[in-house]
Amino acid sequence: MPLRQALRQGVPLTEVRAELGDALLLQGNRQEARKVLYGGAFPSGTEARGWRLKGRLELVEGNLGAAGYAFDQALRLAPDESSLWIDIARLRFMGGEEAQAIEAADRAVRLAPRDPRSLELRGLLVREQFGLRAALPWFEAGLAAAPDDTGLLGEYAATLGDLGQYRAMLVVCRKLAKVDPGNLRALYLQAVLAARAGRIDLARKIMQQTGTAFRDVPAAMLLNGLLEYQAGNANLAVGYFDRLVRAQPDNLQARTLLARALEREGLNQQALDVAGQWAQSASASRYLLMVTADALSGLRRKREGEQLRGRAARAEPVPATVIPTGQPLGALAIGYGQSPNLAATAVPYIRGLIEAGSAGEAVAVADRLRQASPGAAGAWLLAGDARLMSGDFAEAQEMYGRAAVIRFNLPTLQRIDLVLRRQGKAAEANALVARYLWQNPGSPQAMKLLSAGRAELGDAAGAAMIEAVLRARGLRNPS
Repeated sequence: MPLRQALRQGVPLTEVRAELGDALLLQGNRQEARKVLYGGAFPSGTEARGWRLKGRLELVEGNLGAAGYAFDQALRLAPDESSLWIDIARLRFMGGEEAQAIEAADRAVRLAPRDPRSLELRGLLVREQFGLRAALPWFEAGLAAAPDDTGLLGEYAATLGDLGQYRAMLVVCRKLAKVDPGNLRALYLQAVLAARAGRIDLARKIMQQTGTAFRDVPAAMLLNGLLEYQAGNANLAVGYFDRLVRAQPDNLQARTLLARALEREGLNQQALDVAGQWAQSASASRYLLMVTADALSGLRRKREGEQLRGRAARAEPVPATVIPTGQPLGALAIGYGQSPNLAATAVPYIRGLIEAGSAGEAVAVADRLRQASPGAAGAWLLAGDARLMSGDFAEAQEMYGRAAVIRFNLPTLQRIDLVLRRQGKAAEANALVARYLWQNPGSPQAMKLLSAGRAELGDAAGAAMIEAVLRARGLRNPS
């Protein structure tokens, strides 16, 4: 408002272009911000800020190339501006250059060791790179410098919750709500906490207070779907899970939950359509097999249902298989030929090649993508996947290890665990899973891996202890 008033009183727009553009961006008015920022020159001394704001505008609208150009211009004028390096780190992370994003975030922290934004970003990247526990000191350092910073409070609370430190999480959430009454992140985190405690009605009530703020957030879609299903509203759960599957068609957890909710509503044919070829895959989970069997029984196809129940009861190890593409290899090749260095075209083409039995060619395609994006953990994982499917476990382990240096998350852990066990290195695999669990103690998937791994080595007592924890958390059948 003071800026608008200054303009009405005759101050030239050029003199306040950067300040007004910044205010409009903070307000979320991107259309007006674009008019201001691109409406003319910036006065002497504010050019670097102007280019940085242009970059932020392009970044929030997903124009990564234009954002990169703007940040490059700002960097030429102000190479030691910490806030600029934070923006560059965000750009690199969004563009899949995760290793380069880490370097940029480190530069920002060196330039401004007590800046809340640089410490928050470094904490977020550390959380992805090493795990939850390693991220805590970064958020705590940020809060020591800025105790009431809402961004830091939100990330700190979320990390504490994922670590299973729920009382500490609630304390931080309450602080966040006090500092910023009506903060939607605080409400969402409290809903997650209530859901984990089994207080379904309270969690639903809290989520309703967030309105449509998290409508398109996948984690919120999953949470809302689970809450409605637990409350007996399978019809509402179908809506949430259906939107999530449309947004993430390869999300097998969401697909399985949608099939279960449809089956619960008596929509058995739709449940079968959702399960589709996934249920026929050798890698289908036991739960998906049981959901599909129930749907078949509902359609009076009991023999087929019993066959699937038999598969689920055999407790055989689930093999690694490629996600089906559902498209002809020729069509995938055309798309890949047009954009060979994009994951969006390379990944389905690699899947198609493996499905067609051309694992060697899949390795070559994956390597090309890896060489084009050496800072992307996903590119190294893909190169490892192609080698895994060709039977080259040692090389797959090497690729996965390079990915873990950049981003040691659950998908990376699961792959390394698999190739180690395929090579007879069960003790090494168990040690890796234990290291991951120290950083991420609330991970049920990692706990299940370690339980199976200890049983494989004859450590029945160790496996039983882990299974007891899983049962206590409701992640195993009581029997």
